[in-house]
Amino acid sequence: MSASDSLQNLGWRSFFQAQVELNSDLRPARVMNVHRGRIDVAFDGESAAIDLSAKAAAMGITVGDWVLVDDGPQVAQRLDRIGVFQRRAAGTTGDIQLIAANVDTLFIVTSANRDFNVARLERYLAIAHDAGAFPVVVITKADTVDSADDYVAAASGLSPGLLVEALDARSAEQVGVLKPWCEEGQTVALLGSSGVGKSTLTNTLTGHHQVTSEVRDDDQRGRHTTTSRSMHRMPHGGWLIDTPGMRELQLVDVGDALDDVFPEVAALAGMCRFTDCAHEAEPGCAIQAAIAAGTLDPERLRRYRKLQSEDRRNSESIAERRSRDRSLGKMYKSVLAGKRSEKGGKP
Repeated sequence: MSASDSLQNLGWRSFFQAQVELNSDLRPARVMNVHRGRIDVAFDGESAAIDLSAKAAAMGITVGDWVLVDDGPQVAQRLDRIGVFQRRAAGTTGDIQLIAANVDTLFIVTSANRDFNVARLERYLAIAHDAGAFPVVVITKADTVDSADDYVAAASGLSPGLLVEALDARSAEQVGVLKPWCEEGQTVALLGSSGVGKSTLTNTLTGHHQVTSEVRDDDQRGRHTTTSRSMHRMPHGGWLIDTPGMRELQLVDVGDALDDVFPEVAALAGMCRFTDCAHEAEPGCAIQAAIAAGTLDPERLRRYRKLQSEDRRNSESIAERRSRDRSLGKMYKSVLAGKRSEKGGKP
């Protein structure tokens, strides 16, 4: 951060200004780092570390958020977001984990090796669309293969107009193609699995240095390097949010965004004879007709339905999930009891 950073440099928009009362004594600040019980924020021309009160902690503040701060300084309010990246946290609690807020562009980072995975890219694209961020697929380690053309073609075919760049993340000259999304006041986030070169790309984009890890020879996967989320200044005035590697990023409430990622499937579904068509063997199913005609890849449909199912499951509230599990448990016990009865009560 620099003492000369204005709110506009930090990414302030009219959307946020509209939420601030004209005569308010509260100061807008952007959340640059999130720690346990504390956040680092940037004001208009200065920065501060703020301990979070119980009330502020309950606001669900994440890196990239805009908050209003009093003279304490204490966080008095978190402003509504333009968008937010989130996922269901690991474990069985069903808690939602916030990743980053108010991101303009998402660099979806993969690499020209065995990490490249079309289904994973589709998952990341759905998350980008849901958060209102412009997605750019960045294929790193292009210098390790004779040609990255096949990787670029595979990624480009996932969505109409999707921008894809293949490069060596260590080369400032090659990374320069990403400059249009790194200008003053712009916020970029990186998303990708471990070992694809996110830390290396961060180093090149920001001119700073953070430790990178070697890729394991057995499966070409890397070890986690980044362990916290923070905003880094880029030379052209933009801000980059680095996020920990996430190998299993689950979808949460992104149903509409899936239609943006799979527009051809969504369009065909609207042409089916029945509105509740399951796209299996129903008469008048436009999707099955397209598959038979060879105009729709059945694998695209399979991945679309898999992500739909995952999104529905993860978007359930904890109460809904427990109720469903109880109902399934009762049905299972009922079926077992019936079978035992048929066998004369024998287990």
